[in-house]
Amino acid sequence: MAREERNIIGFTVALVSEFALRFGVQPRQAYAYLKRFKGMEHLRDHYGVLHTQSFPDTVDVLAQVCLNNGGQLR
Repeated sequence: MAREERNIIGFTVALVSEFALRFGVQPRQAYAYLKRFKGMEHLRDHYGVLHTQSFPDTVDVLAQVCLNNGGQLR
């Protein structure tokens, strides 16, 4: 596995964990929510920018993306 792929995976795992902590859900639930409401798609498409922001800011962005796509977590 290339170094960049490991970085992306590590960032994604950490971000899902932070999202789960923020909203008081299990990481598996956070991942399912992000996937269902297009947060994971947004993360994949905009990783180049998102990984340069703080975790709290990135969680805010993903939460807003999910809200815009029908999610209910606030």
